[in-house]
Amino acid sequence: MPLSSRPSLCAALMALALSTTMMAPAVAAKSVERPFRPTTASGSLLAGRLAANVRDDDNAASFYAQALRSGAFKDEQARQELTNRTFIALLTSGEMDKAVTFANRVVAIDKKNPIAHLVLGIRALKARNYTKAREELAFTLDKPILQLATPLISTWTYAGAGQTKKGVVASDDISSNDGFSTFKNFSAGMMLDMAGMHDEAVTRLKDAHDRDANAVSIVDAYVRALVRAGKKDEALKVLDDYTAKIPRQPIIAALAAEIKAGKAIKPAVTTAQQGAADILVSVAAGIAKQGGADYAVVFYRLALYLEPNNATALIGLAELYSDLKQPQIAEALFKSVPTSSPLKRNAEIELATTLDELDKTDEGVAHLKKIIEANPKDLDAIISLGGIFNQRKRWDEAASAFSQAIDVIGKPSRNDWATYYYRGIAYERTKQWPKAEADFKKALELFPDQPSVLNYLGYSWIDQGMHLQEGMEMIKKAVDQRPDDGYIVDSLGWANYKLGQYDEAVEQLDRAVSLKPSDPTINDHLGDAFWKAGRKLEATFQWRHALDSKPEPDDKVKIEQKLKDGMRDTASADAGKAGTPAKAPDAAKPADAPKAPDAAPAEAPKPAETPKPVEAPKPAETPKPADAPKPADAAKPADSPKPADAAKPADTTKPAEAPKPADAPKPAETPKPAETPKPAETPKPAEPVKPAAPSNSNGG
Repeated sequence: MPLSSRPSLCAALMALALSTTMMAPAVAAKSVERPFRPTTASGSLLAGRLAANVRDDDNAASFYAQALRSGAFKDEQARQELTNRTFIALLTSGEMDKAVTFANRVVAIDKKNPIAHLVLGIRALKARNYTKAREELAFTLDKPILQLATPLISTWTYAGAGQTKKGVVASDDISSNDGFSTFKNFSAGMMLDMAGMHDEAVTRLKDAHDRDANAVSIVDAYVRALVRAGKKDEALKVLDDYTAKIPRQPIIAALAAEIKAGKAIKPAVTTAQQGAADILVSVAAGIAKQGGADYAVVFYRLALYLEPNNATALIGLAELYSDLKQPQIAEALFKSVPTSSPLKRNAEIELATTLDELDKTDEGVAHLKKIIEANPKDLDAIISLGGIFNQRKRWDEAASAFSQAIDVIGKPSRNDWATYYYRGIAYERTKQWPKAEADFKKALELFPDQPSVLNYLGYSWIDQGMHLQEGMEMIKKAVDQRPDDGYIVDSLGWANYKLGQYDEAVEQLDRAVSLKPSDPTINDHLGDAFWKAGRKLEATFQWRHALDSKPEPDDKVKIEQKLKDGMRDTASADAGKAGTPAKAPDAAKPADAPKAPDAAPAEAPKPAETPKPVEAPKPAETPKPADAPKPADAAKPADSPKPADAAKPADTTKPAEAPKPADAPKPAETPKPAETPKPAETPKPAEPVKPAAPSNSNGG
């Protein structure tokens, strides 16, 4: 989930970031919190590594700087590597002035360091020293991740200097495939419109729009250029066509209102700094979508350095930190979105879900209720409220919220299947099966063969001993669509178990465990199946593994009882297990907020375990940036910056050897040909929102 209203650069290129040494694991761990302060240089280094590994960037920067100031690291290589680490930590924490200072130090050590030169180039661009900016950016032009972004950023240095046509020519000269032309024409069109060259701007932006009519930023820039060229009716038609596919998009709605009110329409960007920031945001969104958190943070921070109030960058970075289990940072970023931005409401909705993540659930609920009170038809806020209630197992309140959402929807479409599905879960949890069954059937009517709904309804029927054949067929159909989903495979195995097909149950449940080895319920299910199949030693092992995986309190008691006494070979023994399928995973929040209706909803919770729906739905109106095509020759970086790995104990006694390889990137190794470029992906309008974080999501 990850907001950008900008088209993104090259998903395949971003994927290469995952093979670089910059990437650190997105560890679900607590931050290293102050006032803890190490008293030795080695302790500071170790604390910095720990903070970096859990993406606590502020503390990582502080600890590394403290280690460097201590002067304890006399070995030149060790000092250089620690300097690199400090530079990256300062950059990712957003301390840009200090990061610029360290970038100069890094360049003194490594004259071709691309990240340091990128920072210095952005600093020069911010200062309107356009010649210096081009000189610095030239050091990055052959580096993966940067090799398409920085040439486009460089073209904006010409626009900033009043040499727009030269910038357009430079953009055209960038080697690319056909799909990347969408992005180049989008950038050049904005440049031309900013310079008042309306007809040329319309031509460029029309080409980009023809290639990708669903990217919000392209639609926004194209419509603005049309109005400025005196083509108001054509502009409104473009907006109407977009809204018919993707309703409630705040940027589009605000622009339409301005045009209809006869207000003067500005170009999409008014400065070279804004244009470059747009490119950085697009790069960040694309990298985040591919899982490259560290690079994404860097590009978001640089975008905000150029344009501090860029709402898209603020929301995208906030979502990224939420995914990295740093909700405190996310909260501050969501709150900093300017009130004047059309995306402020989206940020407010996401802020509420972030408060819930921080266990400030009552505050988050109150925040959403205030939004709904101001606009009782705010569907995204209502669905987000239902998502929080689902997450917190407040089923009656969840059912009420989703009912309110259904009332607002009126005549449902395919997009609305998830609202019925999640209300069905709430009804099922409150023992209102007839209502739950009706909602599951309605969800399937809206979205036939949706695997999450097939799984839930099919399992529920089998668990209740009704519609056995039809229920089994539903689950099999769900497994066919998601054969690697451990939770759905578990449902199939547990259905076999409930039908007394113990050998088949063992086969399926064993596969489910291989897909989700640490889920306590799936391991418990496999233990039961082993016992029924006469494999009692294996059953005991599996139950112990389930117990070690921290099951829910009620399940823990049942597992401990089975380890003590085994299972009774009676029907009543299974009754206690009824309705206890493996729970679904916590759904990750998307990199770009609010998403286009293309993202899949989180995996469905299994029928009788408490579902963990996706985090409260993000506003559905703002599509993700479309993925731009892959570059012709992406080099695979070997030494791009990465936060430090966790230090070994030995590091504490050998200060000079403590820092690991430098964070700053070194020259790339042998270039690796990129895959055949594809046209930019576009959000699909047909898929539904998730109830825990509104995004028009595709559940299929």
